[in-house]
Amino acid sequence: MLKFLLPVILLMKFKEDWKLVQMGLGLLSFVVGLNCFHNMYMYMIGFNLGMDYISYIMIYLSVWIMFLIIISSEKIKAINNFSSMFILVNLILLFSLLVTFSSLNYLLFYIMFEMSLIPTLILILGWGYQPERIQAGVYMLFYTLSLSLPLLGSLLYIYMKEHSLVMMLSTCVLNMSWVNNIWYFSSVMAFLVKLPMYMFHLWLPKAHVEAPVAGSMILAGVLLKLGGYGLIRVLFMFQKISLSFTWLWVSVSLVGGVMISFLCLRQVDMKSLIAYSSVVHMSMVLCGLMIFSWWGIMGAVVVMVGHGLCSSGLFCLANMVYERIGSRSLMISKGLLNFMPSMGLWWFLFSVGNMAAPPTLNLFGEISLIVSLMSWSFLTMLGIMFMSFFSAAYTLYMYSLSQHGLFFSSLYSCSSGKVREYLVLFLHWLPLNVLILNLNLVSGI
Repeated sequence: MLKFLLPVILLMKFKEDWKLVQMGLGLLSFVVGLNCFHNMYMYMIGFNLGMDYISYIMIYLSVWIMFLIIISSEKIKAINNFSSMFILVNLILLFSLLVTFSSLNYLLFYIMFEMSLIPTLILILGWGYQPERIQAGVYMLFYTLSLSLPLLGSLLYIYMKEHSLVMMLSTCVLNMSWVNNIWYFSSVMAFLVKLPMYMFHLWLPKAHVEAPVAGSMILAGVLLKLGGYGLIRVLFMFQKISLSFTWLWVSVSLVGGVMISFLCLRQVDMKSLIAYSSVVHMSMVLCGLMIFSWWGIMGAVVVMVGHGLCSSGLFCLANMVYERIGSRSLMISKGLLNFMPSMGLWWFLFSVGNMAAPPTLNLFGEISLIVSLMSWSFLTMLGIMFMSFFSAAYTLYMYSLSQHGLFFSSLYSCSSGKVREYLVLFLHWLPLNVLILNLNLVSGI
């Protein structure tokens, strides 16, 4: 694991050199990619760190998204808006994510899970756009911290009982009692806020709308996946109790997903719409994780990877529009097909990915999740049906409202994208559509 962590620490030393950091992260993602030929259960063990298949996928996603973030945030360097500090904050965030995903100890996992919150908060407060970013940062901080404290208590209770906090060595909690139920809820709630589950999602749209492009990309691409990853790591201790509460999580997620889909249909802010659509995708992931079947977990991991790439790409596109027009409103930025003709294709490709159409990873993941939900209860078909329909509806609404119509401008202008922007979008789109050719890499089949 140190061969992944040391380059990140070394790059912090060269934070002044933007190009070098870009190159370094690109090479690091290539090195991480070379490790995909391992098919062992657990490898790279040492210093309380190690990787299994799910950790590896998440680490690869983190490095890849961070590489793309540095390329897409060139404007910060162009206007010299504390660019070296920006690089440092992003690299600290990447470091904390790598250690979180590779820790074999629950306490180290918890510390790094919380540590990733601080650089994210600095990104939102330091490089955000509107004055409301302070409120958004406080929302995010207190939502996450207030329900993380019970998790710490739960981990200490595990240590008291087991005398060890090493993952996979802790035994399952078998009997149902009110103490064990409280223990279960306190262990799970921190991850449900991070995911975010419906009713705990209010921090997410605020944080996304106020964050700079880097903040939005890392939030959508990786930080939401921390919740899903944490659930996978914690739930195997509470399998018996979790099965008796599955009905609660699945019903809240499905009803919440449909309600958020309705909410998406009346959004006028591009970023807000994409952020709310993340909540819909993650509610499907939560259903798959809580059912805890093979199909459910496999589908959840695939959707997390697919959503990370697709949602990050959409935030990139929204930022490109914002940099040129100065507004994210769908009422103002109409007719982008006339204004940015060559970006129309990318809008279409990512919109297609967002509604889980072939050949994206989202399609395979959602089919797996639908299989797991239908095998759990046939009644879930009603919620799935509405969610699938409305996710296509609000994505088409976003695409058609932004691309078609009359572009209002006092000057006739055409602003095509830069090569750098096309590169970022291509590097989001390529793994999203090509990984489906090698599904055993993503799903661990």
